[in-house]
Amino acid sequence: MLTNREVLSVLDMLRNEHLDLRTVTLGLSLLDCASDDIKRFNAKIYDRIARKAENLVTLCDQIGEKYGIPVVNKRVSVSPIAVAAAPFNSDEMTTIAQTLDRAAQTVQVDFIGGFSALVEKGMAVGDRALIEALPQALASTQRVCASINVASTRAGINMDAVLLLGRQIKAAAQLSAAQDGLACAKLCVFANIPQDIPFMAGAYLGVGEADAVINVGVSGPGVVKKAIDRAVAENPTMDLQQISELIKRTSYKVTRVGELIGREVAEKMGIRFGVVDLSLAPTPNVGDSVGEIFQSLGLKSIGVPGSTAALALLNDAVKKGGAFASSNVGGLSGAFIPVSEDLNIAEAARSGQLSLEKLEALTSVCSVGLDMVAVPGDTSAETLSAIMADEMAIGVINKKTTATRLIPVPGKKAGDFAKFGGLLGEATIMAVNNGQGENLFIRRGGLIPSPIHSLTN
Repeated sequence: MLTNREVLSVLDMLRNEHLDLRTVTLGLSLLDCASDDIKRFNAKIYDRIARKAENLVTLCDQIGEKYGIPVVNKRVSVSPIAVAAAPFNSDEMTTIAQTLDRAAQTVQVDFIGGFSALVEKGMAVGDRALIEALPQALASTQRVCASINVASTRAGINMDAVLLLGRQIKAAAQLSAAQDGLACAKLCVFANIPQDIPFMAGAYLGVGEADAVINVGVSGPGVVKKAIDRAVAENPTMDLQQISELIKRTSYKVTRVGELIGREVAEKMGIRFGVVDLSLAPTPNVGDSVGEIFQSLGLKSIGVPGSTAALALLNDAVKKGGAFASSNVGGLSGAFIPVSEDLNIAEAARSGQLSLEKLEALTSVCSVGLDMVAVPGDTSAETLSAIMADEMAIGVINKKTTATRLIPVPGKKAGDFAKFGGLLGEATIMAVNNGQGENLFIRRGGLIPSPIHSLTN
């Protein structure tokens, strides 16, 4: 139970500390829209989304206003299109992405996720068609997000898919060169992708989920930072175990707020409530940064020695507090470190405190991975694939979710600036070791086998 003082602290979070509900995401199954006629399929999925999500934005706004808790983003996720649209070729897949975009615009959601494929053990016909369509599909739409799961602890790493995606990312960047490769910001490549992520660009509705479900993503990095700052000001000798306990209690309060809103939205829409994703998701706004938490913990900046230990403490405490607050915890749940979306992390990259190699080390203990990382435009497709493969290996070996959102910015080099706009922010382009070099290891392709500890039956 919360004490009176803690109830008052929640009110203060709302007024002064950027507490909000980062996203309410409606998951919709499109599997029963299956057809071998592309016009019929597009008509059915548009109708499904337009009907089911018709009141989502209005309800979120009404309930947020009722409790004084803004719902920043309203989104839709759908069944993996590579499964639902398996009979269609790459050109037809592009028209499906455009239909999803049109439906998202009709219901006024920020993003729609699920232009996705699950290829950790191999690629089926629909998977190949969707991956071939990615550059044109992402460059020709505004709100469509894609995710490709290329690895899992049980299956290993599909290196053929990793190599192919390196080439497709390069192509997507070229098609959106005028926007600094923005199309790539809407594509996540995953290991061990959860089926219930509410955050973009990874969100899709897993094939084991219900027909319709509400998943919510809480946030609150600013809340955590302010809680640490207040506590340390009162007790300068506070040790790390005490700080961990403080983060747990703060995460508990934030999670309860998120579940309250999510359950009411689900009830009003007459569908089931799914999960709360506990992830601390930053924005480019001052005071809403995960990077600033590192400084509150006593580090000069994210990226300096001690950063990995600090992130491990933060991630663990957030999970423990959230898990105590809700029995419906899912998604990624932990802390995001997206370079361009976090003003403090972007500054650390600009000043040289945070390198690509240190960022990769940090991903071994965080929730997602190399997120919103801008790299030089002349980085080769093979090098992009190699970076992805390294990140997938971290996820596979550690039995955790990892992902990449890599953006090779056309015409720009390390140290230049890339601007993506809105929540996607802006970032200094990070240097890449051997960026244009050959990589015979990656070219070999095939499947990197699953680790021995995958044999758990």
